[in-house]
Amino acid sequence: MEDARGLEARTHVKGVIRRGRWIAAGVGALVLLGLLAVVLKPRGVPPPPPPEAPAAPAEPRPILQAVGPKLTSNQTSQPLSLYGEALVPGLRLVLGAPFSREVPLTVVDPRHAYARLPADLSLPPGVFQTDVQLSLAASAGPRPTGATRLTVVNDAAFPDLMAMALAPDGRTLFIASPPTDTVFALDVASGSVEAMAVGDGPAALATWKDSGGHPWLGVAHQSDAGLWLYALDAPERRARVLPAPPGVWGLEVDGAKGVAFLAEHVRDTVRAVALEDGRERWSAPVDPNPRALARWKGLLAVGSLQTGQVVLLNQEDGRELTPVVPKPGVPIVGGATEAFSEQVMGGKAPRALLSSERLGRVFMSSLGPNVGPNAQRMEVSANSGVAVLDLDRQQVVRHRGFGAGVTEGLALDDRAGLLYAADVALGQVRVLDAKALVKDDAAARAALLQTLPLFAPEGTPLIRPVEDLGTKGRAGVELHSGPRSLALAPDGRTLYVLNRFTGTVAVVDVREARAGKARVLRQWPVVDVRPREQRRLGQVLYFSDVGRTGMSCDACHIEGHTGGVFFEKTRPMRIYRSTTALGSRDTPPYFTPASTRSLAETAETVGGRNRYHNPDPLPSEVEALALYTSLLPTPPNPYRGPDGAPPETVTLPDGRPGHPAKGRALFEGQAGCAACHPAPLFTLDQDPSTRGRYLDVGTPIALPLRLAQQHLVPGAAPPSLVGTWDVWPLLTSATAGYAVREDRLVVGSRFPLRTLLETPGLQHGAAQALTPEERDDLLAYLLTL
Repeated sequence: MEDARGLEARTHVKGVIRRGRWIAAGVGALVLLGLLAVVLKPRGVPPPPPPEAPAAPAEPRPILQAVGPKLTSNQTSQPLSLYGEALVPGLRLVLGAPFSREVPLTVVDPRHAYARLPADLSLPPGVFQTDVQLSLAASAGPRPTGATRLTVVNDAAFPDLMAMALAPDGRTLFIASPPTDTVFALDVASGSVEAMAVGDGPAALATWKDSGGHPWLGVAHQSDAGLWLYALDAPERRARVLPAPPGVWGLEVDGAKGVAFLAEHVRDTVRAVALEDGRERWSAPVDPNPRALARWKGLLAVGSLQTGQVVLLNQEDGRELTPVVPKPGVPIVGGATEAFSEQVMGGKAPRALLSSERLGRVFMSSLGPNVGPNAQRMEVSANSGVAVLDLDRQQVVRHRGFGAGVTEGLALDDRAGLLYAADVALGQVRVLDAKALVKDDAAARAALLQTLPLFAPEGTPLIRPVEDLGTKGRAGVELHSGPRSLALAPDGRTLYVLNRFTGTVAVVDVREARAGKARVLRQWPVVDVRPREQRRLGQVLYFSDVGRTGMSCDACHIEGHTGGVFFEKTRPMRIYRSTTALGSRDTPPYFTPASTRSLAETAETVGGRNRYHNPDPLPSEVEALALYTSLLPTPPNPYRGPDGAPPETVTLPDGRPGHPAKGRALFEGQAGCAACHPAPLFTLDQDPSTRGRYLDVGTPIALPLRLAQQHLVPGAAPPSLVGTWDVWPLLTSATAGYAVREDRLVVGSRFPLRTLLETPGLQHGAAQALTPEERDDLLAYLLTL
């Protein structure tokens, strides 16, 4: 018998023989068919070509579809988010005319990419904005397709004088213009002006003498992470730069102890920095958007533009004390809100803080205590004035209201007991008896000694004919000056007034101010603002109080941004949060419920209502105000990396880590956020086909404060999430951030995004189903939008 191997071999041979016979037969048949084809084939027809191999699938072409935000500024370097299909590494972003250049593109997946615009996108001074076509370029592979448009605002050529400080010897004024990266040095005797080299976005100034008696100037920046120090007694002005956080809006210096206090709004902290070596002594979290600072004894008072509170910190270690905020029953002296003291629900943004050693008090300029729901339905509670704070008792003693305008900068002559207050909305400086303000309510009522108008230089363009102003209770022509910041000479005899809208500094003789005889001696020009006439007129309209009602655009939207909460809107009348106007050009309609469908309609409607139609805005006013508002871009996101892309890990405001890439996947998938907040602006209002949709997603309708006096109507439009990192509170009802205690509002959370994702009743979408780690990742992504 054959073994297995032999049987296998013989079987294999037979198979081969059989296959060979089949193959031979097949070949014979093919030969016969071939000969037959030759006989039957028509003459002159070539034989068919051999079959080709199947073609490889074509590589898809990268497509650019959208950019966010759609409005940006050339003031500093700006990150952009790009959206498309089939995006691949190696692509570049092409900026069309007038820039005509390429910038690197960071592609993170086929649908998402990021870029960073350079800071040198210059435009001529007379150009307010330019539309730039964006497209893609590739060195290899399929040619990209698709394009989108980006509007670049020419802020770098729009001087805006925002801050002023006087040298200790009283000879030189230093004036900051953040958009143009300039600090001007003005010689107060001759009027000569010198532009100084500074960093990106100088926003806060301070002058002081150190322990050795040497004079210094400090400049902190919005965009640069640095505190620039200038020795004013040195032969040349050369800066020594100390490390400091970006986003600084407030600067206060203790020269004797060599410590600078910096208030920044990126992380919402105050940092104490040693002037000798830049070492950080402490860092303390505070309420959102801190700006105004004042030292008193061992305390540092910090004003929050969004919560309306004054946070108190220990200067030595940053330890926080109970905040100071108006409470129900606070005395209001003067103005339309005087009768509503018991209905006060909180405070409004502190615009300036100033301490008096002799009087033992701190003065605060603001729009006054925030009046909440009331039986009389009194809704317009702006009452600009000066409040007296007692930091020992941590209370607001009283508010002296003026009933009109918007009080900004303060200056104090402590020896003479005189307080000066600049009104940016009326173009005036008020002279007050500081001792009377502190003494009691009756004395405070008689504390106003003089109201001094600051007239604009001859030839200044006007918002409307001169005969329309200064009559029928309206503000006068002086509203075109815009006094914002004040500085008092060391001898107390001269007051300097920084006029924001005219680019000048007024020199005021205040030797007889107590007798009501302060007078303007001259105005020194600092910078020429005339080439930007229409935009400047829009700025005047945005900040001015033409009808002397106490209302302006800036009263509710500070510098175009948020402004806390208000009990207003007539119908439905309830507590609303003041939303940001930054970047709002692309997301109409406006208000809740929607009442205007464009910025022009908003300028006409709200501009008239703010004045109580005394008078209604002219078409030229509507055009200028709409232009100015349309040029308010969302600020650059500080949570992006150098290439404009989100970093791998983001440290959240409460210290926990999150991963933006994972958060993006959750946002677009499991969390269900994109259904109401689609890219690129993350709101349904970005597209005409989905605008004006009011949704009830189960979040609270209103803050639970005197609900019987609020008109509760469900539904709200999904807001844009671009720039949410700097918005407080959240939700139309403001319930993500604010809370109610007894009969007033308190700050319930300084990180409202966390509150929104984790608080039962506030959650919507699928946030409640996420794990704690997933929520951190989603928060990290939201911070980078």
